[in-house]
Amino acid sequence: MASLQPPLCNFGWNARPFNLLGVDGKQHTLESARGKNGLLVMFICNHCPYVKSIRDKIIRDAAELKLHGINSIAIMSNDPTDYTEDSFDNMKLIAQQYNYPFPYVWDASQQIAKDYGAVCTPDFFGFNAKLELQYRGRLDASRKDSVPNAPRDLFKAMLQVGETGQGPIEQFASMGCSIKWREI
Repeated sequence: MASLQPPLCNFGWNARPFNLLGVDGKQHTLESARGKNGLLVMFICNHCPYVKSIRDKIIRDAAELKLHGINSIAIMSNDPTDYTEDSFDNMKLIAQQYNYPFPYVWDASQQIAKDYGAVCTPDFFGFNAKLELQYRGRLDASRKDSVPNAPRDLFKAMLQVGETGQGPIEQFASMGCSIKWREI
């Protein structure tokens, strides 16, 4: 399990369209996911210790951001062949168990992860109301272990994006497990 850091924000590129099946049995698109003030696209999975350590914080922040007109969507792009915990059936179980306040969708082809340039779980992409990238950074200072009372980097950044359309200049890269790419 390789630990990776994605690149920092490449401000301004437009969110890539998608149409992915959610654990709720519905198709979710970029248009159906967006909020009036922005969209947080998260690449997560079930097995990653980095995601597990901050899962409760992701849920908290997504629920609070929704109150500010910023919606969230979680995309699982891993190939579950070697990580059965990431199977679609297990995605359903995890979303239900933790009562995810956002759509949890499966990128079975892995094309959306490629389109976004996602490299790890978690990998966060924050877009403004025009769907222009304004944040690509960490949730907070947590890594494989949650840091209690850590400043809420992602939450504060997304509030700024929602209010001004612009993300903070200073951003810290997320860190996580590499996306499990399908062998060709």
